[in-house]
Amino acid sequence: MFYLLLPGWVVPTIIGGVIALVVIILIGVIVGAYNAFVRMRNTCEEAWATIDVYLKKRYDLIPNLVETVKGYAKHESGTLEKVVAARNAAMNAQGVEAKAEAENMLSGTLKSLFALSEAYPDLKANANFIDLQNQLKQIESELANARKYYNATARQINTKMQSFPSNIVAHFMHLSKFSYYEIEEEARQNVKVQF
Repeated sequence: MFYLLLPGWVVPTIIGGVIALVVIILIGVIVGAYNAFVRMRNTCEEAWATIDVYLKKRYDLIPNLVETVKGYAKHESGTLEKVVAARNAAMNAQGVEAKAEAENMLSGTLKSLFALSEAYPDLKANANFIDLQNQLKQIESELANARKYYNATARQINTKMQSFPSNIVAHFMHLSKFSYYEIEEEARQNVKVQF
């Protein structure tokens, strides 16, 4: 009844103002979600780049490790070739899932390589071999932390992509689910480094 007492222009103005306010809020939500996705995607890509740096360090260390072992365990060429082949496969793998699978294979071959040191006491006591083992242990630790960080950022963006109303913005941005960097159960155990 109150609106009957108002001049004719007031009601359309109020309705127009409410519609404008709703549109402004909607645009704010869309822009906010878009910017959040951009930040999250960049953070996830940065986390992956960090993993890549540690993997490169690991790849660079492996030839030195193989050469050191080769000097002491000449009859173990099959194991050494498997390590080199797994390293090359891991270096050439593209994408998170393929990289994780190749890294799992590489971790398995590294375990075999370190198991060789048990059969060769001179190798096990070699200062260069011990230093390489320590470097690899440090890289493995840093890599594990980088994997955790990447998976946390991937989980965060994946959760936002599945939540309403962000999922609508994600659809228009053509975002797809970020894969987690998962390792196989047998690879979850640390590379055994003994002295």
